[in-house]
Amino acid sequence: MRYIKGKVFESLCLAATVIALLLLAMLLWDAWDKGAGWLSIKFLDSFPSRFPEQAGIKSALWGSIWLMLLTALISIPLGVGAAIYLEEYAGRNKFTRIIEINISNLAGVPSIVYGILGLALFVRGMALGRSVLAGALTMALLILPIIIISSQEAIRAVPSSIREASYALGATKWQTIKHHVLPAALPGILTGNILALSRAMGEAAPLIMIGALTFIAFTPESPFDPFTALPIQIFNWASRPKVEFQYLAAAGILVLLGLLIAMNAAAIIIRNKYQRYIKW
Repeated sequence: MRYIKGKVFESLCLAATVIALLLLAMLLWDAWDKGAGWLSIKFLDSFPSRFPEQAGIKSALWGSIWLMLLTALISIPLGVGAAIYLEEYAGRNKFTRIIEINISNLAGVPSIVYGILGLALFVRGMALGRSVLAGALTMALLILPIIIISSQEAIRAVPSSIREASYALGATKWQTIKHHVLPAALPGILTGNILALSRAMGEAAPLIMIGALTFIAFTPESPFDPFTALPIQIFNWASRPKVEFQYLAAAGILVLLGLLIAMNAAAIIIRNKYQRYIKW
């Protein structure tokens, strides 16, 4: 009976996977069918317009690039540093467990809540306005729990024998972490960071909440400039009744997917480059 139940569960999981893949393929085909014809150098190098044939995605593309660069600069050092502290320095006590439980809970908080926090804290409290920096700080809060958890898992996977061998040779704790633990954990840390940034790149709700613009005809030149982003521009086009704007939204989706694929490909290349340690 247990064997039969296991087979039934396996079949259901396989069927759910196949259905999910078919739905994903249909969505991708629909986006490609509608948007591929609108993709061009002119589309990438033109600003939004109320005339579909003149509209482009330049401001949103550069806004997303600015946003991701600033988000990475803010969130990665903080997230990896917190993971190192929790795994290597913090004691295994009740206080540490409470912190880790809260970090795990924060990873499941809806993104719109982070948008409300960003609006209150960064846009109004710190008077940053609708700037790229305010958006980057909000996105950093959104992905920090993911970065911390994935970095912790990567550091925890490094065998204790590596640490013990380093200590036996007279290395200090920081030297052990810097020269042995972090290089061994780097592939996992990079993978988690890239996945977290990929999530941030596709988020629209927090940016809408902090008041990111939906129509601008310039690119940001400093962290304090107003901005828009690809999800915001896609949402703007998709909400318009004119059918040509639906095609523009599909083309924007293809550009966003291209950026996400490039980011994940970079993560795989970097991970393979640094994965030079023996397999344990």
